[in-house]
Amino acid sequence: MRHDANTSRRKGKIPQRRPPMPTPGTSKSPRRSKASEHHPVSPKKRRFRPGTKALMEIRKYQKSTNLLLRKAPFCRLVCEVCQGFSTQPMRWQVYALLALQEAAEAFLVMLFADANLCAIHAKRVTLFPRDIQLARRIRGVDNL
Repeated sequence: MRHDANTSRRKGKIPQRRPPMPTPGTSKSPRRSKASEHHPVSPKKRRFRPGTKALMEIRKYQKSTNLLLRKAPFCRLVCEVCQGFSTQPMRWQVYALLALQEAAEAFLVMLFADANLCAIHAKRVTLFPRDIQLARRIRGVDNL
């Protein structure tokens, strides 16, 4: 079966083609203002559907093995907590701080995983503070 210009499978109008954009160096359209000539329009950014970017980040961080918290702020936090326990300043080895940070991040990841299960159980995808509190309570005092 042959289709000519007047027949279409869809009902309604046949879509019209847009005229090609003028190339640089050709004559400008008389309708354009001079203000638009000075500020070129930037190309549109790509918009992802909701949730796609989050899944991309999850895959990215699951592949990587590097630490997620910055080392210097974590070191300052550890030193500040240690000052609360002793009168004299304590010194830390770099490997001790890295081991402590690795354990802290592993604890936080497992806590967020348990809290995510609590949110899914409540038929939600959003994590609320009460999910984290419930996960900590279920773990008990020993595991905090």
